[in-house]
Amino acid sequence: MNNKKIRVLGIESSCDETSVSVVEKSNGDYKVLSNVVKSQIEIHKFYGGVVPELAARAHSDIIDKLIVMALSDAKLSFKNINAISATAGPGLLGGLLVGVVAAKTLSYILNKPFIAINHLEGHALSIKLERSIEYPYLLLLVSGGHTEFTIIKGFNSYKRIGTTIDDALGEAFDKTARLLNLDYPGGPQIEKYAKLGDKNRFKLPMPLMNEKNAHFSFAGLKSAIANIVAKHRCTEKFKKDMAASFQETVNRIIFKKSQNAIRAYKKIIKNNKKIKIVVAGGVAANKGIRKSLKRLGEIEDCEFLFPSIKYCTDNGAMIALAGIERFERNKFNKLSFKPRPRWPLDKNAVFMKGKRTVEG
Repeated sequence: MNNKKIRVLGIESSCDETSVSVVEKSNGDYKVLSNVVKSQIEIHKFYGGVVPELAARAHSDIIDKLIVMALSDAKLSFKNINAISATAGPGLLGGLLVGVVAAKTLSYILNKPFIAINHLEGHALSIKLERSIEYPYLLLLVSGGHTEFTIIKGFNSYKRIGTTIDDALGEAFDKTARLLNLDYPGGPQIEKYAKLGDKNRFKLPMPLMNEKNAHFSFAGLKSAIANIVAKHRCTEKFKKDMAASFQETVNRIIFKKSQNAIRAYKKIIKNNKKIKIVVAGGVAANKGIRKSLKRLGEIEDCEFLFPSIKYCTDNGAMIALAGIERFERNKFNKLSFKPRPRWPLDKNAVFMKGKRTVEG
């Protein structure tokens, strides 16, 4: 099996990026033959966040064209593809339906396997697009919809050890940017303004900071910023100082919670290998967070790995890669498979949203 070329077409449409990719595995190495991404930033900019109905419509308007483009870029035809994979959850139901229906249609017409992919598994494995990595390792996923620590014990063997009990970090960035009248998406804007501000001007809350677990909470931080914004004129100086204070607070939260997660990992995975921590998701592009984690890596003697920015954000390549891993193990799905807006990577993970007290 190892010497045979396996090529899978991957479709990603769980939020506000439509992406189609063809990835090949040959002699154990992965190669991204094409990765076409169409962003919807211009569509959602006016609203300061993703509007599900508009996102779904934008996916359906473009999906067929992107499939053709991905094959063209890869210089392949459908007959060279072994299977069709698509993100089937978690995510916005309308968007998921567009990608899943496209994949099922191709699967049926071409008589090739359909593989439903958990979006989080795509992020968990995305590092393998660029480098080989041995199991187990720790995943820190920080995106618009997810903030969690999961131990990647092996393929299809995942244990979540920390998550957010309310907002995801990406959401906190976007909402803070909206409060400061900054453009969408908020992350890059906050980062830009933070460089020019006084990080010590505002003392912001750090929920769950004193708990020894790896869980997050960002709702209180966001509310505190809203209260401060209401009492100030939103001058350029105020925006810069608030962005810097927010960025500094987030850096400290991520640092401490990552330290807790490393300790939890050591209790579960008892080996003497240097711990590798993969940081994926759109927020992994944030330079302040990267710097903070690199410092932690030196303190804890572990290695933080960041996929390229194009593989941190939502992309079809990671979905195609997860599809290859499943194809090799004959893990196919029936065409009756329904998309799942909520779909934890760890089947045994407790649903934490709204839990105010957390055991650690």
